Amino acid sequence: MVRNEARRTALLDAAIDVLAEEGARGLTYRAIDAKAEVPAGTASNYFANRDDLMSEVAIRVNQRLMPSDESIAESLAMPRDKALTLKFMHDIVKRADADKACYLAMMELRLEATRRPDLRTALTKTVADNLEFNISFNEDSKLPGDRMTVLSLYFAMTGLIYERLTLPDIVEPMDLDALIEVLVDRAIG
Repeated sequence: MVRNEARRTALLDAAIDVLAEEGARGLTYRAIDAKAEVPAGTASNYFANRDDLMSEVAIRVNQRLMPSDESIAESLAMPRDKALTLKFMHDIVKRADADKACYLAMMELRLEATRRPDLRTALTKTVADNLEFNISFNEDSKLPGDRMTVLSLYFAMTGLIYERLTLPDIVEPMDLDALIEVLVDRAIG
């Protein structure tokens, strides 16, 4: 069978939506096929098993949440200072707001990884690789801060985004811009 990459991507995007809407228990081949509006049995032709599917969904989530090359180039034309780091943190929140399903799907995958060792291994690799990429990017771009700065901001921003998605009433009364500025100030010093 000839592999149709556009259909595979559409199935992964549908799986992300199903995870975000129904949780891991709702993630079935049938639900993915229905969400992608493809014939029944299509998803099972592309993904050998549930672990394979979930591992590929994790990779697709990261692809969808990555900033565009144009956005990165535009940002890197600015001075390499704390203001640029602050801009990058605001951009992360904007991308999360624009694609909430990806973050919700990632939360579901993380929970599922506590019960599925193969998924945990795959997800750990994906997230660890992403962190190392961000640390290298920060160093190569000569942005302020070191490895611990990037890690601190990663954990702070992940927590902030998850709170906004799952318990928005906690964060709603806060000044988001001021909060992000404090996170950056404390991480960079």
